[in-house]
Amino acid sequence: MPGRDPREVLKDIRAALAEARRQAEAEARRQRAEETARRADADLFRAAVVGAARLDPGTARARLHRPAPPPLPLQRARDEQQALAASLSDGIDGDALIDSDAELSFARPGVGDQAVRRLRRGDWAVQGHLDLHGMTRDQARQAVADFLGAARISGQRCLRIVHGKGLGSVNREPVLKALVRRWLVQDIDVLAFAQARGSDGGAGAVLVLLRGSGGAPRRACAPAGLSTPRNPTPRRSR
Repeated sequence: MPGRDPREVLKDIRAALAEARRQAEAEARRQRAEETARRADADLFRAAVVGAARLDPGTARARLHRPAPPPLPLQRARDEQQALAASLSDGIDGDALIDSDAELSFARPGVGDQAVRRLRRGDWAVQGHLDLHGMTRDQARQAVADFLGAARISGQRCLRIVHGKGLGSVNREPVLKALVRRWLVQDIDVLAFAQARGSDGGAGAVLVLLRGSGGAPRRACAPAGLSTPRNPTPRRSR
């Protein structure tokens, strides 16, 4: 078999050398780009941590000194709940204190009628919900007392209690509806209440407004979709 033309062999060698040169240059460009990116990331990190203290290699954990949160008087709140449950009476006639309108609303003396109107309109966002369906009278009384006590601890001010319409009761009378309103009248922290809107339970539910605590600040009962007012306590309209 005759040998190849030396000129063709030389041409192939030159082509192979040129390809190797191109690959080497491409690899060098890639490495330079990676090095530039790495340095940029390092510069960005150093700029972000300017003034930061290096962690102790022995602990590898930052030591944060945060002030302890103020203690919550949980036991006192439980005692108050038990006392409230024991003091709520079915026999006290609160009907004289409740407005004789179709919705049996209530506003404590010194609280303007505006509070009741705003409760009826649903201006305030409901922050707590209690459903009394299926409960006996004693169970409902304890549940209401616990619910109001928990709302005081958490700073909730606008509540909804579902007592039902009494359709499943004897003689189809809303027994819990009247009892819940009597219990609410006896709690001095209840500023006002009114029947809920149809979308919130209508005649089967009551909306309740609690007073704010004089101690730890409470979340205001803000109108739904609006920011918290500076003075959330309803005032008498002039």
